[in-house]
Amino acid sequence: MTLFRLAISVLFAVSSIAVAQAKTVWVDDQLYLPVRSGAGTQYRIIENAVPSGTPLEVLDASDDGFTLVRTPKGTEGWVSSQYLSETPIAEDQLNTAKRQLEQARSELAQVKDQLAQVTKERDALQNSESSLANRSQELQQELERIKNIASDSINLARRNRELLEENQKIRNDLEVLTAENERLEASKEYDFMLLGAGLVLGGVLLALIIPMLKPTRKTDNWA
Repeated sequence: MTLFRLAISVLFAVSSIAVAQAKTVWVDDQLYLPVRSGAGTQYRIIENAVPSGTPLEVLDASDDGFTLVRTPKGTEGWVSSQYLSETPIAEDQLNTAKRQLEQARSELAQVKDQLAQVTKERDALQNSESSLANRSQELQQELERIKNIASDSINLARRNRELLEENQKIRNDLEVLTAENERLEASKEYDFMLLGAGLVLGGVLLALIIPMLKPTRKTDNWA
């Protein structure tokens, strides 16, 4: 159990050191902060005049108000914990806010440019859509005109076919009438021929009969 507790203690200490090493603090609103070789004011200063706002890497902390830090120069030493802050000083925060503000303004300007470009593209698309709509309407009207022409053509073709059929019917009727007329003409000529023949035959008969009807003169034998 003793070895187990020792191992747990070592792991806890290592974890505490790792957490402490990962932490960063800043020199508070103090003009200059000395870095000492030990955790107390009696130790010598190994790096003087660390300005306010300087980030320091925390390595360890003592119970008497001192913190072991590493400066940007790489110096490891102890500083008074009361002059350390968990957040950057107001000036650094102000500078950071200014930088963020400038970045936001820059991003806003980019967004405005993008918005102007998108608006321009939208207007172009609207104009294109309007042109397409007008063109579509023109094509629709042209299609209706073509449909009307096609319908008229179909009607004309049907009417032409009907006229051709009527013309053919009239021709057939004309041929029938012509044949009937020719038959009647032939029949009329035949009747005339019969009538002429009858008249001639009658004349011949009359010529033969009339002399026979005249009284014959008796021969006077007494003379």
